[in-house]
Amino acid sequence: MNSEQQYIDLYTEARKTIFGHSVETMNAVRDKAFDDFCRLGFPSKKVERYKYTDIQQLFAPDYGVNLGRLDIPVDPYQAFRCDVPNLSTQLFFVVNDAFYGQAQSKGHLPDGVVVDSLCNHPDFVARHYAKLADTAGDSITALNTMLAQDGLLVYVPRGVKVDKAVQVINILKSPFADNDRSLMVNRRVLIVVEEGAEIKLLFCDHAADDRNFLATQVIEACVGANASLDLYCMEETHQRNVRVSNVYIDQQRDSRVCHNVITLHNGTTRNKLDLTLSGEGAECTCYGCVIADKQQHVDNNTLITHHAPHCTSNELYKYVLDGKATGAFAGRVLVEHGAQKTASQMTNQNLTASREARMYTQPMLEIYADDVKCAHGSTVGQLNDQALFYMQQRGISLNEARLLLQNAFINEVIDKMQLEPLRDRLHYLVEKRFRGELNKCEGCRLCH
Repeated sequence: MNSEQQYIDLYTEARKTIFGHSVETMNAVRDKAFDDFCRLGFPSKKVERYKYTDIQQLFAPDYGVNLGRLDIPVDPYQAFRCDVPNLSTQLFFVVNDAFYGQAQSKGHLPDGVVVDSLCNHPDFVARHYAKLADTAGDSITALNTMLAQDGLLVYVPRGVKVDKAVQVINILKSPFADNDRSLMVNRRVLIVVEEGAEIKLLFCDHAADDRNFLATQVIEACVGANASLDLYCMEETHQRNVRVSNVYIDQQRDSRVCHNVITLHNGTTRNKLDLTLSGEGAECTCYGCVIADKQQHVDNNTLITHHAPHCTSNELYKYVLDGKATGAFAGRVLVEHGAQKTASQMTNQNLTASREARMYTQPMLEIYADDVKCAHGSTVGQLNDQALFYMQQRGISLNEARLLLQNAFINEVIDKMQLEPLRDRLHYLVEKRFRGELNKCEGCRLCH
């Protein structure tokens, strides 16, 4: 059986159940997504944007899916406690794919701002849902769209500025009594930031069960004219977790987006970012921070499209790989006809701390305008032997010297983050990670 056939059979047999536990807004695009998935199938490694991750193999196991919306016994406040100081955020929870309404935020949102279930706002969601995430072009997006039954809505109305960061804890928790049964989760997020509005969002992914999880995620973010969105996505799960995330962002004129993806601990992770600068004067910065060891796999794939003139993009992704870890970065900047005065910089720097670690890097520029300033580059290297020797001569042990060099390398990305409490917290967590003290998901170290 092909990997996709079980999902085709699942949808065919459970279509009535899926529709019955969702809303018309999501159901309206479900059948088209199914048709697109049947046509596309899972991409092979011959497909350019998926060449570094075997998607067919990841989706081949038989995962359980909670289509009947079984109750999940979890109190997120009890399940996740911190061992670090206060991050000072407005806190919300998503359990698998559903907004956890019983948990109330400890902060207060400005009037008109919504952080809630997609299903509770069908009329508004209908204007934006599945508009950026085109199921015809990506089978993972199509699979998520045909199976997702709920999700998260973040809406900031025109001119409203959310001063306090909003934090969403994504908890993977199985509803099945069988402790060995795997679980597939299809999470959906819609973010709408209207003209002149501002918000900072922090998504943290955690697993509450030590079992095999497969999580697909599709995020759509519509950023209006002169609006600002900071989107931080941090993963700290475990080695039995597979995460496949597609993020779609559209920016209007003079808007600003800062997108950060942070992988501290995982099993297999595949992140795709499609960002379009649709309005003149838009600006985006995209940062990635990856620490992986053992046999972990992290693949980041980005496409930034400059559609309008006078736009700016800046990318910096850094990896530190140890053990038998595998990393991949493929970044493409597309400057379309008419997008004059474009400024773009893409940088990927990687450190392999062992002989067995592998890194694949592919920065790309595709330019169809003649008045631009664009550059890209990548490096793959090892720890500096002379620096290690120098520190050992001054009484620093080899292990501590390696730790200091790795910290200094990755901190360049962390220091660029605009959310200061998160920046300070990550310095602490990264050091713990390098010391081997952050080797499994033991609760949200970034929450309340």
